[in-house]
Amino acid sequence: MLALTLLAALAVLDSSCLALGGLRYVRPPPVRNVARRSGVESIEDSALAQTETNTSSSSNAAIVPAVYSPADQTYYSVVSTGNASFRVALDSGSADFWLVSSACTDDACSVPKYQVGYQSPTFVPINGNQTAFNISFADGTAASGFVALEDVQVANLTVPQQALGLVNSSDVVLQNDVSGVLGLGFPRLSRIFSSLPNGTGTPFFATMAQRGQLAYPLFGLSLTLNSSGSLTLGAVDGSVVTNLSLIQWNEVVPFAPSIGSASNTSSYLQWVIPLSSIQVNGTALTPQPTYPNATSNTSLALLDAGTPGIYGPYTDVARIYSAIAGSRLVDATGQWVIPCDANDTMAFQFGTHTYLMQPTDYLIGPTTETPDLCLSWPKASPPSTDGVDWQLGTAFLRTVYSVFSYGINRKEPPMIGLYPLRNGSASVQSPDIVEAFFSSVSATVTTDLPNFLLPTPSISAPPYAFNASITAPQGKVVQSGLATSTYSPALLTANHINQTAILTVSPSPTILTFVITTNGELITSISAAATPSLGQPPGWTSGSSRLTTRVPTAMTLLAGTVTLSVIMARFAL
Repeated sequence: MLALTLLAALAVLDSSCLALGGLRYVRPPPVRNVARRSGVESIEDSALAQTETNTSSSSNAAIVPAVYSPADQTYYSVVSTGNASFRVALDSGSADFWLVSSACTDDACSVPKYQVGYQSPTFVPINGNQTAFNISFADGTAASGFVALEDVQVANLTVPQQALGLVNSSDVVLQNDVSGVLGLGFPRLSRIFSSLPNGTGTPFFATMAQRGQLAYPLFGLSLTLNSSGSLTLGAVDGSVVTNLSLIQWNEVVPFAPSIGSASNTSSYLQWVIPLSSIQVNGTALTPQPTYPNATSNTSLALLDAGTPGIYGPYTDVARIYSAIAGSRLVDATGQWVIPCDANDTMAFQFGTHTYLMQPTDYLIGPTTETPDLCLSWPKASPPSTDGVDWQLGTAFLRTVYSVFSYGINRKEPPMIGLYPLRNGSASVQSPDIVEAFFSSVSATVTTDLPNFLLPTPSISAPPYAFNASITAPQGKVVQSGLATSTYSPALLTANHINQTAILTVSPSPTILTFVITTNGELITSISAAATPSLGQPPGWTSGSSRLTTRVPTAMTLLAGTVTLSVIMARFAL
């Protein structure tokens, strides 16, 4: 039986951005995993060995705020596990859920921690806590610990016995009381999944999809520069998406097995879709894939909510900036600057649909030394062995509402839906608008620019990581590893949507509320939960024994069957 306790304590941040403070922030944050980009580390032959189960529930969709953390330019939501609440960074580019545990005494672990000593009654050890969890990041930091099982709750949805990593050693710096990462990727990408047998380590969102816990196996992201964004599970945010038919759907690309793998079947690895073109001021540039033979001469793009910027191959990025007067490469990491008063738009095209970016979307901020020059996205990066040339992080994702549909076994491939939030025919923003924006968010970047021109480097591609002799067609319908086949497909093709099957949930400006609509009926729930402390089980202090009676959360559930409206008081943490 699914727990109905409502988690209502959510943070509210000031709507302004913090100053970037230095060029050190112009890089992927810690949630951009080096192993994920290598294309081989987390791939195991057991990726397809997953079973289908079905769990019924009186509530099958949820919405929680996705709050912007300007200190590290990530987004977090609040989850509950071990009878305590935690902020976790959202990451569609990784698949593991992990938290800092109370066993970690390193300086970097000065965040709310999962209390091992509390001895949560829903905690299940694996192999005497000897199954190792290790993760490393693009900035050279790493974390390690052990794998365990624990009930995990997001709003009104609970996943019993979810596998997670509990970190006991780390030099990963987490900001704003964020205690870990909630990876929303596929099982094949998960280190925990590859370390446990029989699907025990299936990632959080995949678990809900495979158990049939959601109204539909998808999640949605609305990302803003304050606390008004949202993460939805099983539905889309109806306060953002006012017309479901305007969502444009793109089939996800599967990947062949890695070189040396015994598998001979392609499967889904990352939230990657083909990139059709890039536009500067309406002029299209065809992207040039690093591995054209392996990717059917198609450039691939990862939509990554765990990365703040936009990254692409040197060849494509140089062509973009060659179309913008006054732009130049300023360092060996692939960073370009352009005049802050540049009168240019950028756009990315997926399929036949183009998504516009205004200067305030792609400019990072003016430099202190030369304030008329602004650092800009995209930034160039070396080739990745997985053939994913473009990584579109939150700078792009803020211009769309993004929907990640997990796919259904034997019925429907995974898809990404994009709902544009920018007027594609709008005039470019004036320099006055751009200047006012940067002034409001204090976006000046402290850095020194070279006083000479840097050439664009020529970088050779490393060997491709996957077995190119095995086909991996876009939109492949697979037999297992996706959502349970008890779901009926709603996204039959990339150009059709069964609108009655995709539910909407909507937050209130003052209280957290969501409404699921299919046939006009209504269920209303009100949470009377007190504000929990981050990382602290109610009534328990470090060193004490576990409480024998858990503190309940009051909730009222009114009769109804299909349509659900949950109203929860929003508390600042």
